[in-house]
Order: sequence, then structure tokens, then C-alpha cells
Amino acid sequence: MFADTQRGANASATLFSILLSCRANGVEPYAYLRHVLLELPQREEGSDVSDLLPHSNTTAQ
Repeated sequence: MFADTQRGANASATLFSILLSCRANGVEPYAYLRHVLLELPQREEGSDVSDLLPHSNTTAQ
């Protein structure tokens, strides 16, 4: 209803899922997104990013 297209709805659902995963794991969402968005460009394409997931012990708290 609020996302103009299917792609917009999928993008919103992905973002909300990430933010709620942060909340469930006690991670501050803004700090998490900032950390991930600064870290991702430094990684090689196709590299493992599992350490950047909200439940990882190495993400910004």
C-alpha cells in the first residue's frame, strides 16, 4: 500500500527485517547500519560478510 512498486515493498521489507534483527540482538540500529555501510566498500566482491550480521559478536554495539 505504501510502497509504490513490488521492488519498493521488497526493499522496505528487507530494511525492516534488518532493523528488527538489530533490536532482537541488542544492537543499536543506527550504529549497526553505519558500521556495515562503512565496512562493505572495503571488502572484496564475493567475500564472506557473515561477521557483519546483527547477531555476530563483531558488529558495532
